[in-house]
Amino acid sequence: MANHFADRLCKAVKSKRTSLVVGLDPVYSRLPAAIKNHRSMNDEFDAASAVDAILDFCTQTMRIIAPITPAVKINIAFFEKYLWEGIESYYSLISEADDLGLEIIGDVKRGDIGHTAEFYAAAHLQNPELVGLEDTLTPDAITINGFAGTEGIEPFANMADKQGKGVFVWVRASNPGAAAIQDFADADGQRMYEKIAEIVNEIAIKPERISNSGYSNVGMIVGGTAPEVTTALRQKYDKVWFLVPGYGSQGASAADCVRFCKSDGTGALITASRSIIYAYEKPQYKEQFGDDWKKCIEQAAIDAKIDLSNAMQTKL
Repeated sequence: MANHFADRLCKAVKSKRTSLVVGLDPVYSRLPAAIKNHRSMNDEFDAASAVDAILDFCTQTMRIIAPITPAVKINIAFFEKYLWEGIESYYSLISEADDLGLEIIGDVKRGDIGHTAEFYAAAHLQNPELVGLEDTLTPDAITINGFAGTEGIEPFANMADKQGKGVFVWVRASNPGAAAIQDFADADGQRMYEKIAEIVNEIAIKPERISNSGYSNVGMIVGGTAPEVTTALRQKYDKVWFLVPGYGSQGASAADCVRFCKSDGTGALITASRSIIYAYEKPQYKEQFGDDWKKCIEQAAIDAKIDLSNAMQTKL
C-alpha cells in the first residue's frame, strides 16, 4: 500500500473511475423498516438497540458501495450522540471500511491550537500503540476547522505526515448562510475563505507533504453549492485535493462539483450522503425495487457515479 494519502487517493479514484464519496450520516428514525423492526434493534430510546441498528445499517451500506466508490466519509456526530457506545461503533466501522479497501475520511471537524490540537490529532489520526488498543484503527484522513490559522492546522498536518494520512481543512461551507461570514471581504477585497485557502495552501505545499502524484496530504473542504465564488480555487491551488460537499440533497449539481476535478478525474472527492443512504425513501427507487433497501442504495450510488461521469465528459 502506498504510504502517502494523496497517492492512495489517486490510485483509488482511478481504479473506481469516480470521484464519488458516500457519506454516512445515520439517523435511527430514517433507517429501513427491516432493521428498525428487528426484535433486538427496535427501540430508538435504548442506546444498545439504537447503536446496533445504526452499526448494522452502516456496515451493510459500506459493503454495497465498496465496489462502486473509492472512499467513505463517516460523520462522527451521528455516533457521538450515543456516547461511548456510539464511539465504539464509529471505530468498528473504520475497521470494516479498511477491510473493504475503502479510503476512510473521519468527518470530525476538530480544531484548536497547541497541545490541545496535538492531542486531537493523535486521537483521530494516530493508530494507537497503547496496550489493549493495538487492533483499533483511525481514519485515513479527517476534516478539521482551520479558523485558528496556521497554529490550528499544522499539528494535524504534522501528525498526518507521520502516519501517512491526510487532513481536509474547512475553507468554504456548503450551507446558504456561509456566505454572510466566509464571503466577507477585507479592505483589499479578499474574502475570508480566500484568506483561509491561502494559509492552507502555504502549509500544503511544503515539499515533505507532496506525493509522487504531485498532490499534498493537506486538502481543502469547499462546498459545491457556490460555484460563482469558488471556481478559481482549483486553478490557483493545483496541488491540493478538494473535498466537495453539497452534491445531492443540498442542491449542488454534478457540474457544480466536478469543476474541482482535473482532466484525469483526480483532485476532488465529491460527497453524497442522504441522497444515497436514504435512497429507499425516494419514489423512483421504491417503484423499481420495492422494500429492497439495499438495491435502492446500490442503484442510487450507481446513478450518482454516472451523473458525475457525464458531467466530467461535458466539462472535457
